[in-house]
Amino acid sequence: MSFATFYQRSIDDPSAFWTEQARRIDWHHPFSQVLDDSRPPFTRWFVDGATNLCHNAVDRWVATRGEQPALIAISTETNSEKTYSYRELHAEVQRMAAIMQSLGVGRGDRVLIYMPMIAEATFAMLACARIGAIHSVVFGGFASHSLASRIDDATPKLIVSADAGSRAGKILPYKGLLDEAIKLAQHKPAQVLLVNRGLAAMATVAGRDLDYAEQRQRHMDAKVPVTWLESNEASYILYTSGTTGKPKGVQRDVGGYAVALATSMDTIFCSKGGGTFFCTSDIGWVVGHSYIVYGPLIAGMATILYEGLPVLATSRPDAGIWWSIVEKYKVTRMFSAPTAIRVLKKQPPELMQKYDLSSLQALYLAGEPLDESTSSWIAAALGVPVIDNYWQTESGWPIMTVAKNIENKPCKLGSPGLPMYGYKVRLLNEATGALCGANEKGVVVIEWPLPPGCLQTIYGDDQRCVATYWATRMPDSGLPAYSTFDWGIRDEDGYYFILGRTDDVINVAGHRLGTREIEESIASHPNVSEVAVVGVEDKLKGQVAVAFVIPKAAESSAEGRARLETEIMRVVDQRLGSVGRPARVYVVGLLPKTRSGKLLRRSIQALCEGRDPGDLTTIEDPASLQQIKDALRV
Repeated sequence: MSFATFYQRSIDDPSAFWTEQARRIDWHHPFSQVLDDSRPPFTRWFVDGATNLCHNAVDRWVATRGEQPALIAISTETNSEKTYSYRELHAEVQRMAAIMQSLGVGRGDRVLIYMPMIAEATFAMLACARIGAIHSVVFGGFASHSLASRIDDATPKLIVSADAGSRAGKILPYKGLLDEAIKLAQHKPAQVLLVNRGLAAMATVAGRDLDYAEQRQRHMDAKVPVTWLESNEASYILYTSGTTGKPKGVQRDVGGYAVALATSMDTIFCSKGGGTFFCTSDIGWVVGHSYIVYGPLIAGMATILYEGLPVLATSRPDAGIWWSIVEKYKVTRMFSAPTAIRVLKKQPPELMQKYDLSSLQALYLAGEPLDESTSSWIAAALGVPVIDNYWQTESGWPIMTVAKNIENKPCKLGSPGLPMYGYKVRLLNEATGALCGANEKGVVVIEWPLPPGCLQTIYGDDQRCVATYWATRMPDSGLPAYSTFDWGIRDEDGYYFILGRTDDVINVAGHRLGTREIEESIASHPNVSEVAVVGVEDKLKGQVAVAFVIPKAAESSAEGRARLETEIMRVVDQRLGSVGRPARVYVVGLLPKTRSGKLLRRSIQALCEGRDPGDLTTIEDPASLQQIKDALRV
C-alpha cells in the first residue's frame, strides 16, 4: 500500500482506519464507538473501551518475553548500569504500585514525579498507569517557583523524588528545591517518597517524607492487579516547557495514546519486539514519555534510560559514549536532537569510528529544525538513514515525518517530511486566513478532529484550551483548527518546511520575519557552527534582528570578528534581502540552552534589551549567559 493511500484512508474514514490500528494493543473489553466528535473541538477516542498503559507496556510481554531486557538504566554520572528484564520490571512496578496504594493513592489521584533519569522514575510512571493514578513528571532540577506552580495546578496526593541528580559531574540537590517548592505552594502533598542515591545530604520531614528503599522492602512480594480504565480517562499531565504565568498542563488519555504509540512504533520507527531503542531525551519532556518509556515497551523492545551527556565531563572526557552504548546493547533504532548531533560533530571522528555500529538501522531527530549540514554529516558518519520528525508536547507523537515502514519515500534535507496519518495539516495565510498554495508561507494548523494520542485538554481548564489552540476556523469547511503556532511552507511534493514560531516573529519596519528564516541563511555561511537570532526592541523600526553565532574556527581578534560579521551580512542580503539583515552579529563561544538542547532565545532577547532573563534553572551552562553579556559590552 502506498503512503498516500494509507494516509487518505485515515482522513476519509477515520473510524475504520483507527479500528484497525486499535488491534495493535490489548483491550480488557472492546470500545462501542471509535470516535465521539459531538463536542468540537474536543474528541473522545475508543469510547467505552477498557485498557491500561502499564498492561500494554509490561504485563502482556511477561509470558513471551519475560527474560528479555526491557529497561536498561545507564548513568555515566555515577558509572552504573542495570538491566531489568520484562519479568523484573513487572515486579518492580508492582512494588512501586503497592507503595502508592499504601499511601492512599488511587484512580484519578495525581502523583508528581520530580526525578533524575533513574530506573525508579520509570517504575513510578508505570505504577501510576497501573493503578489508574495520573502522573505529572516535572523536569528534574526545575526551580522551586516553577515546581510550586505545578504542584498547585496538579494538586498531587504524592510526590516521588530523589536526593539529587547529576549533570556533567555536578551534583544538583533535588530535595532542597522540592522542600522550598512545597513551602511556596498552597497545596501541600500528603506524602513525599524519596529515592536516596547517596549523592547529597537531605533533611526529611517527619510524617511526610518516606524512604523508597524501606517502603520497597515492605512490598517485595506485592501483586497489584491492573486497574482497567475507560479509554478517555486521563493518563498523565505534562506541563509545556517555557510556560510563563499559570502552568499549561497538557492532558493525555489512555486508549488513544496507546494506539497512537503502537502504530507509530511500527509505521514510523520501524521497530519490532526484541530490538533495542535508544532515545537520548529526558522523561521530563514528551519525547521521553512517548519514546523512552511507553512506546518502546508497548512494542516489546528494550529501552535505554540514559543519565548523562553525549560528551562526558572534562574530568573524564569521552565523546564516544553514545556509540559505545549502541555497540554494547546492539541498539537498532536511535532518537536524538539536532543540537546533540552538532555537539558531537565538533569531536574527533575516530571516536565514532572505533565502535561497531552495525546493529543501528536508523537515526531519528526531532525537537528543533534539522539543518542540512548536520543531517548530511551524521548520515555519512553512521551510514544509516537520518529521519527528521516534527511534533509537539500537545501532539504526543509525530505530526510530520516519513513513515518508512509504509512506503520508503525519500527524505528531503531541511524538511521534517509529510503529514502523518490522522493529521489534516494545512497552511493558512496569517493576514487573510486563506489556504496557502505550494511554496507560500503560512501558519501550520491541523483541521479538527485531531487523531488519537493528542492532547485532550489543558488540565482543569477546557476554556483555556479552546482559547489557546482552537481560535482559528478553516476557511473552506468552517471547522475548528488547532494552531501549532509555527510558520511553514509546503513544496509541490507535499513536503513541509518549518520556519519557526509565529510568536517569535520579528517585525522590522512593518516587515514580518521569522527568526528561523534568518538563522537558516546565516547557518549557510561556511564558518558558522551555531546561530541564534532574536528580535530586539528598536525605537525607529519597532524591532531589529540581532544574531549570535558560534564560529567553527574561533575568531579571537576584533578584526576577525568584524570580518565575519560583514560576511554574514552579505550572505543574508543574498538569501533574504536587506530586510532580513541583522542589525548586529555577535561572535560567542557558547549559546544558552536548556538541558534538552533548546536555545533560550527569550533569555537572549531579554539580555539584549536590558531585562531580567527570567528563570534559568534548566540552563545547560551558565557561562553562556556571561558570554552574551560580554559580547553586548563590546
